[in-house]
Amino acid sequence: MLIAQISDPHIRPAGQLYQGVADSNRMFEEAIDHLHALDRRPDLLLLTGDLVDEGQPDEYAQARRLLAKLAMPYLVIPGNHDHRENFRAAFADHTWLPREGPLHYCIDTHPVRIVALDSCVPGLHHGHVDAQGLAWLQRTLDADRTKPTLLMLHHPPFASGIPYMDSYRCMDTAPLEAVVRGANNIELVLCGHVHRTMLRRWAGTVVCACPSSTTEIALRLAADAAPASYMGRAGCMLHLWDGTHGMVSHVSHIGAMQGPFGFA
Repeated sequence: MLIAQISDPHIRPAGQLYQGVADSNRMFEEAIDHLHALDRRPDLLLLTGDLVDEGQPDEYAQARRLLAKLAMPYLVIPGNHDHRENFRAAFADHTWLPREGPLHYCIDTHPVRIVALDSCVPGLHHGHVDAQGLAWLQRTLDADRTKPTLLMLHHPPFASGIPYMDSYRCMDTAPLEAVVRGANNIELVLCGHVHRTMLRRWAGTVVCACPSSTTEIALRLAADAAPASYMGRAGCMLHLWDGTHGMVSHVSHIGAMQGPFGFA
């Protein structure tokens, strides 16, 4: 199974720019075109939050128009820039989304089970999974302790070292770590939020943060670093599952580059 991941597209109403500088809608279309042009088309696309920028209904309408071009099924989770109820309304035809409360769900119709955890705190930018969310996750993981499982949530459950991102990271992650550590069939934890590729060993598995299809957060590690972003090579991720070899993740850069050349 080949699973694609796009994160943090920050879709805007038609004709508007993200932060006044980035044509996030066009860049999201380019990301979709990129997936369609791969030599092996993904079986599934995961969108790991911040689908839109301000959580407004007209942004979600634009997102649905763009997603209608996809030639593959997709699953979505909200990020801190999304609005939970507007998100729910925009994807009311996605029957696996719960009709009330946090947008946790599980899809078990693929070779890899997909567990989606809503890490958002309505009205705030940091992430947190409350006791009810932890209990839901525990029950869901307990339902099958053998099938390869992928857990996705918007906020990475670790500190990145970038101070202006860590101020609204996923908070109080020890209880979440304990639940995840108890399930040894979680192949990978997928996140967005940080607009950069990041990897960390955590809770007995691997956490992988996906770059944004729009902008990249500057890698500034000084304690007093000021927030900054760049527009450069956007990217997505491809997660290849094989029953013999396990899960391998690749960053796939979007846009033209020199080549290909006839050597490896």
